[in-house]
Amino acid sequence: MTTQDVSSQRSDVLIVGAGPAGLSLAASLAQAGMQVTVLEQQPASTLAAPPADGREIALTHPSVGTLQRIGSWQRLAAHEVGLLREAQVHDGPVGQRGAMQLHAGGSGVQHLGWIVPNHALRRTAYEVAAHTPGVRLVTEARVTRVAVTPAHAELEYTDTRNLDAAPLRLQAPLLVAADSRFSATRRQLGIGAAMHDFGRTVIVCRLRHELPHHEVAHECFGYEQTLAILPLPGDLVDGAPMCSAVVTTGAAHAQELLALPPEAFAARVQAQFKDRLGAMRLVGERHAYPLVAVYAHRFAAARCALLGDAAVGMHPVTAHGFNLGLAGVDSLTRTLTQARERGADIGAASVLEGYARGHHRHAWPLYQGTNAIVRLYTDDRPLPRLLRQVVLAGANRLPPLKGAIVSQLTGRRPAWPSAAP
Repeated sequence: MTTQDVSSQRSDVLIVGAGPAGLSLAASLAQAGMQVTVLEQQPASTLAAPPADGREIALTHPSVGTLQRIGSWQRLAAHEVGLLREAQVHDGPVGQRGAMQLHAGGSGVQHLGWIVPNHALRRTAYEVAAHTPGVRLVTEARVTRVAVTPAHAELEYTDTRNLDAAPLRLQAPLLVAADSRFSATRRQLGIGAAMHDFGRTVIVCRLRHELPHHEVAHECFGYEQTLAILPLPGDLVDGAPMCSAVVTTGAAHAQELLALPPEAFAARVQAQFKDRLGAMRLVGERHAYPLVAVYAHRFAAARCALLGDAAVGMHPVTAHGFNLGLAGVDSLTRTLTQARERGADIGAASVLEGYARGHHRHAWPLYQGTNAIVRLYTDDRPLPRLLRQVVLAGANRLPPLKGAIVSQLTGRRPAWPSAAP
């Protein structure tokens, strides 16, 4: 459908941003009978075949349930889906102290979750949205203005292929901002956000290694550098074990690591992980991202709502970012469909307040807890070091604490004993 055709069509919801959260919401709402228009600056060819960006996304059981309901999970290739059976959290060097071990035992499921490349999630979200009746995708569109009135939300956009053309205008009862944690749409709606710049950079890459990883993830907290090792499916060609390495460090040190030859970089990771997976070799490129966490002051107002990173941009250490976005997809879909069923205005502030309140209750503890973990495990003063050891020891001795973490991943409360054996 051309841009001109879209501008004359009725929409129930306008979504700015065709990331996996925005596209998942579009498909979810359209499957519930709504007409949805999504606007995105990138061309359709990029959305259909997004380049690998190094990021591997840990998905919880509730998130996979959402993706299955929408239909994007079924479009993933077998080699794009890895299992996460267990996670171990280490304070300092691997093996120096006992690790906190998280597993799904007693929860009724066999593993904690799954690991899927970010670009695969983006591709499959686009495939579903593009083939769902009721979803209109307007690509290569730069949104220049958004506004809300008592009667509707509206936006103006220009076609980036023809910048001399006059802006086009769209209206709908509701507008959703899903255009990244630095959302320009959020700012134009007059919604501020608290931002925390950690002053650190995360480097992500894939590595081949000699020894099996047994589908166990590791989070190794060092004082100057944090290392996460995520288990991936075996190499597609020869089945060799593969993992994703996530190195978090200061910006200056990150530049030094990026400048290392591939062999030297892999050797650094191998050494920090104490050779537990044998010799390592870099596969593909290293990707670097600055670490900035964002929490919007409001998740909704009259005629508008925020979704995904535009609402909450998480530090990746606890892997809650996209999972939180999918929880928002479920919550907002439920809120809007229930409003339509009772004949209410889906853009009314009273309707959207339910979504905002529920999403805040879910997101706020995760956001604050994640930031607290990062502060605690990157502070090398004596008292925080001692507190780290107490936290890990306490978690291992108090099953309810680990149970709360596991329940976030599996969606089920583990039936663990009340005291450690």
